[in-house]
Amino acid sequence: MKKFYNDYLDSRIKLERSLFVGIVFLVVVISGVFGWVYEFIFYWINGGFEKFYWRGGNFLPWINIYAYGSLMIWLLTFKLRKKPLLVFIISLVSTCILEFFSGLGLYLITGLKYWDYDTEILGFGSIYGFVCLRSVIVFGIFGLILVYVMLPGIYYLAVKLPKKVFIVTAVILFVIFLGDDIYNLIFANIFSLPGAPDVYKSIGFNFMDYTR
Repeated sequence: MKKFYNDYLDSRIKLERSLFVGIVFLVVVISGVFGWVYEFIFYWINGGFEKFYWRGGNFLPWINIYAYGSLMIWLLTFKLRKKPLLVFIISLVSTCILEFFSGLGLYLITGLKYWDYDTEILGFGSIYGFVCLRSVIVFGIFGLILVYVMLPGIYYLAVKLPKKVFIVTAVILFVIFLGDDIYNLIFANIFSLPGAPDVYKSIGFNFMDYTR
């Protein structure tokens, strides 16, 4: 296992394209779930341990900005695996930019703040509520977890599992989560269909109220 990890750090693991695509799919799925779990716990604490909130806008426990942000971090730090400080800094800065402009873009399009750090605990250093010091530090740490824990683990599965099992599993999970995201982002809005927040609110789940 130690040799495998060193080979990963030195970029000596060579995989077929289909396996690499499977890795990309699993990174998207696992990162999105990881982000959902983080926000689920954080907003439970933020609310004084009184309520659990369903985070994100999907039926499944998955938040897309974490999923796609992880791909951005992976791309930017691909050749820097042996430099954890640089990985941390790049993760911090890149996710800060992504979060700020995502929040700003959603606000300009919808008039709503889908998150507002001005209203949360540990929101020091907030910039218009779209980013704060706590959030970017956490995302920098998540970048380290991605590069030094999640990715080598997924690489290991890609090497050790039967090829078809790994690829089929990755594709099925990716299609399920992506389909959920596309439905709630596009079809529910275009055709006025019930989205995840509508359905979950109707059966008693707590959602965070958006601010203007």
